[in-house]
Amino acid sequence: MAEISALTDRAAGKTAIIHPVARSQYRNWLKGQNASLRNWIAATDFKAEPARHLLLPARDGGIGSVLLILEDGLDLWSWGALPQSIPEGRYRIDAPLTPLQASAAAFAWALGAYSFDRYRKPKREPARLVWPKNANRAKVETMAAAVHWVRDMINTPADDMGPAELAAEAERLAKANDASFKVIVGDALLKADYPSVHAVGRASSRPPRLIDIKWGTKGPKIALVGKGVCFDSGGLDLKPAAGMLQMKKDMGGAAHVLGLARMIMETKLPVRLRVLVPAVENAVSGNAFHPLDILKTRKGISVEVGNTDAEGRLILSDALTEADRDDPALIVDFATLTGAARVALGPELPALFSNHDATAESLLKLAIENQEPFWRLPLHKPYRRMLDSKIADINNVGDGGFAGAITAALFLNEFVRPTTPWVHFDIMAANARGRPGRPEGADAMGLRAVYAHIANLATANGGDAAEEPVAPAPVKKAAAAKRRAPARRRARR
Repeated sequence: MAEISALTDRAAGKTAIIHPVARSQYRNWLKGQNASLRNWIAATDFKAEPARHLLLPARDGGIGSVLLILEDGLDLWSWGALPQSIPEGRYRIDAPLTPLQASAAAFAWALGAYSFDRYRKPKREPARLVWPKNANRAKVETMAAAVHWVRDMINTPADDMGPAELAAEAERLAKANDASFKVIVGDALLKADYPSVHAVGRASSRPPRLIDIKWGTKGPKIALVGKGVCFDSGGLDLKPAAGMLQMKKDMGGAAHVLGLARMIMETKLPVRLRVLVPAVENAVSGNAFHPLDILKTRKGISVEVGNTDAEGRLILSDALTEADRDDPALIVDFATLTGAARVALGPELPALFSNHDATAESLLKLAIENQEPFWRLPLHKPYRRMLDSKIADINNVGDGGFAGAITAALFLNEFVRPTTPWVHFDIMAANARGRPGRPEGADAMGLRAVYAHIANLATANGGDAAEEPVAPAPVKKAAAAKRRAPARRRARR
């Protein structure tokens, strides 16, 4: 598992100071400095905007300190701008911080220090921060290490992160936390009645898998389901070359649920957790599934394949059906499912769908508090007709090309009972641009908010939920026409 090395215990040796200043307090802070320093800052044309920093000189000509501008209120991200942008070395914070502020600074620093170095040595080491006093070190390390692990898995190319390698990562997690681990491979999926997982993955030389982890003996039942398409060629509805360039990240949903499970296990939330990951490669060969095939599913619903490039919802259907058989208090799935969600909300705002208003309201509130927003889109039932098929129970893509994210969510909704609280996240799983604490490339989206919600469920059931380390304390309870399918349907990817 990943370790966080950008934070250090001691301020031994030369240690530079960081002056954190809220944007609204900058002018007052500046007035309190000597004339020489004020003249230096004026000469640099420094703009006092959040996440902006300025190196301040020492008398010997070296770096004396660093000025960092923060957002007013709790700033969870600006600290993340420093580790890869200020010179290597050791730094400490010269300001009194509350436990919440200290933990936020340490967490953002840890995330900002991330680099993907599996295939080449990084150009530089990140600057190191002396652990701020009052920081909840154990929780910060757990959360940050989980995010690093999620990023590493998604950033790894498909040749090194296929179904077997993804299963190996899951097994490592299970063993490290004394959880049960089971994997069903290849044709055994048919005997175990996971026909859609098998159909999507059978064309690859790397057999499909169903990963199943169970952990915990008390508390509410929580099921996490993640889309594990380790590479998506589009199948026989082949993607163009440009459309395949980012498809190593199509297992981002699987990485998310594994990272969330790690957070839950390592903080020992009192829940009964189950993690289900269908891991496949959507490849092309003589035995690939075809457009207009009729697939069986674990739930018994027959599916007409309108497009083989809408494979993620097919493998999730079997996993969601199995998750729902346990009668869980909550099912959460993460999936890099549709390009339509990115068109609607852009790459930085995941789409949330839910059949349970109170759950959705709680998550939206926690998303704001954790400063990792997502947006709820409707499960608009009248659009279900777009998925109608004349020869099967449902088609896997919507007719007409409209509302692609909604029709994908409505497809998944068919495999969860209306009485089971269910949340579906349609995510990018990557940053199209670098931001403080969130470098360009793979990223975890929404995990801390979902973790906090699950902690609330555990507390509500009489358990001692772990305090969220890098966000405000969790809220205890949230306020309560058919037509023939064309031979090829376009699925927004």
